[in-house]
Amino acid sequence: MKQVPNIISTKDLSYLEDMFNWHFTLCKKAYMYKEEVENENISKFINEVHKKHKKICEKILTILGGTE
Repeated sequence: MKQVPNIISTKDLSYLEDMFNWHFTLCKKAYMYKEEVENENISKFINEVHKKHKKICEKILTILGGTE
């Protein structure tokens, strides 16, 4: 069986960049909105959304950094 090369193609890099930008934007918006919401339950939910998208951003950065 052939081994997969340890490189990222231009197309893969572009896709990872798009994914990162989507999640980073959602992460920033959730962080901003959780401070604006007065309802504690909604604020907690938005905080969880923020945490999930932040974790995905960190994972993408790990992939790009090659330390996965």
